[in-house]
Amino acid sequence: MDRQLSLSVGQAFVAPERRHHRSSMSLRVPEAGLLEAKGALAVISDSSSRNAIAKQAGDLSVRGLVADYFSTPDHWGVKYSAIRVLRSLNAWCYAQSQHVKDGSYVSALSAMVYQGREAHLFHMGDTLVFLLRGAEFEQLSRDHITDLGGYRYASRALGMDPSIEIDYLQVPLKQGDIFLFTTQAVRGTLMPSDYVRLIRADVSDLDAACERLAQAASERAQERGYGGDQFCFQLVRVDALPEATEDRPGKVYGDLPVPPELSPGDRLDGLEVEAVLSRTAQSRVYRVRDLASQRQMVLKAPSPELSSRNAYLEHFLLQQWVVERVKSPFVARVVEPSRPRRHLYYLMALVNGETLTEWARRHPQASLSQRLDIARQLGKAVQALHHRDLLHQRIHPDNILIDSHGQVVLADFSACRLREGDGHRHSRELARQVGLTEHSAPEYALDTDVGRRSDQYALASTIYWLLTGGLPYALAPHQLRTHTDLEKLSYRSARTANPEVDAALDDALRRALDPQRALRYRRLSEFLVTLREPRRDGDDGDDGGPLGEPARFWQGVAGILLLLLVLSWLLR
Repeated sequence: MDRQLSLSVGQAFVAPERRHHRSSMSLRVPEAGLLEAKGALAVISDSSSRNAIAKQAGDLSVRGLVADYFSTPDHWGVKYSAIRVLRSLNAWCYAQSQHVKDGSYVSALSAMVYQGREAHLFHMGDTLVFLLRGAEFEQLSRDHITDLGGYRYASRALGMDPSIEIDYLQVPLKQGDIFLFTTQAVRGTLMPSDYVRLIRADVSDLDAACERLAQAASERAQERGYGGDQFCFQLVRVDALPEATEDRPGKVYGDLPVPPELSPGDRLDGLEVEAVLSRTAQSRVYRVRDLASQRQMVLKAPSPELSSRNAYLEHFLLQQWVVERVKSPFVARVVEPSRPRRHLYYLMALVNGETLTEWARRHPQASLSQRLDIARQLGKAVQALHHRDLLHQRIHPDNILIDSHGQVVLADFSACRLREGDGHRHSRELARQVGLTEHSAPEYALDTDVGRRSDQYALASTIYWLLTGGLPYALAPHQLRTHTDLEKLSYRSARTANPEVDAALDDALRRALDPQRALRYRRLSEFLVTLREPRRDGDDGDDGGPLGEPARFWQGVAGILLLLLVLSWLLR
């Protein structure tokens, strides 16, 4: 039987009260299959002592990384997977910190993935990682510290900025290597010789070694007058390594080839193609049937001619992970294959329905109420993406499906991308590579910053089209060439094309479709509130509405009580 990677761990924690700790650590060694594909993960995080929610910040960063890293597709490499997860986690922590008054979700973090005969270190902030190999004791991490007003705090930490720079180091492993994870609080207490002596005193019991380190550090801190009440130590020892092999998993794109061009009747990995749903320059979409379960699904794969265009393949791998992270009935759902994949693709649940374009063509007499219901469902789909810090960037009637029950499902994530810093330059470039539409916001054509309000524009433009059958501007925004062209965009009132649209809804559409991104709604929820059904002229809200009967009932009760009060006053 082939040898597998084997690790041992020891931990010790020193804090006055457990609930007040600001550090967190963990080691996860998964089952054999996942261990080979993803490796084992050791992580430590530490938040500032001045952070009111330091415990939550430290715990959340560790739990979030461990959960999301092992949820990435098996054919993603270690570096690609970890960096994707850390960037997503960083964006989420930064966004959540904006809503916290007395604290933040900022924490230093060091994570090491042990896969095969190599270790991969990912580091942010000032947590410490050391390697003890024989008698040599070496620090692997770098201290990112800023000194401000005599107070030293971690810089380049997780959640500190919208974008994050992550230190990466690859380390060849040797049997017997011991890795120490600790926090900046230990600085000024133990010397390298202390670490070596205390760990080597009895390497068979790593928990006892961590306890010795914690006790020695606490005693040294008290002797020198330090605040030595927050120490944590984690030791990871490499007990066994797998046999050396040339065929290691974990390349950036895996070893999976791009599927060839497929036609109805062709078979791939136990799936039979029933129909070709879409062929574009970037991808192929097929309706397929699992030959074992007879289940129908949608298969999406890169175009065969893109097999050498790694930049797009990198994003294609991200698409599946993006959709898996969003749990919403209004967003297309990824399906796990029933057998190992031998080609690069992913599967989605089949929606038995039609595109919004087809629906509008078949229902020209649909009521305003029906159209607004579709608009509200579509808004919830976009909200679900934004809650996970994702930009869709391609909201368009052809990418919206409606099933037989009227359920709206947002699909096509070819331009979907995690929010990032630098004005989302890479997101804008991806959207332009995939192709702009008449519903794309003007900023995509003008090379200016894009963001959530760009999705808001595309959503509002699609809703405008749904309500009126036309576009809000005579000149399509994706055809703009200079910023002066923005002045040519004159909003065409939706009420002109559809008198059923009331003034309030028309004004809301006008604002969400403002050519200047900064002048649109600050939050998407503000726009979605306006998508309620308009009241009829002269309607006071009681007649015929769901609250009309109860309102008349209580008005009658109030009248009777008033009459009884008057009678009792007259009969005194």
